[in-house]
Amino acid sequence: MPFVLIRHKVANYAKWKHAVQAVKTFRKTSGEKSLYVVRSSNEPNDVTVFCAWDTAARMRKFVKSADLRKAMNEAGVVSKPEVQFFSKMEDLSVG
Repeated sequence: MPFVLIRHKVANYAKWKHAVQAVKTFRKTSGEKSLYVVRSSNEPNDVTVFCAWDTAARMRKFVKSADLRKAMNEAGVVSKPEVQFFSKMEDLSVG
């Protein structure tokens, strides 16, 4: 399963979170399987998003889409996103 990690700063976390939740259907129909967010303990408007996708092609198409850029602008993203793609994850926490 492919994954993407996106890190960026937002103007207001509560506004950003509401905007992310408002486009849930768009994200899911685009192939997103899960979305996790972590916030910096020093700067709570510094967020890192980690998402799993059904296919790498759909993930890359979504990340490069004008619709995503528009949604990020409307949500108050104020920095250039740092994006990393991953093809595999291993759970080393067990056995």
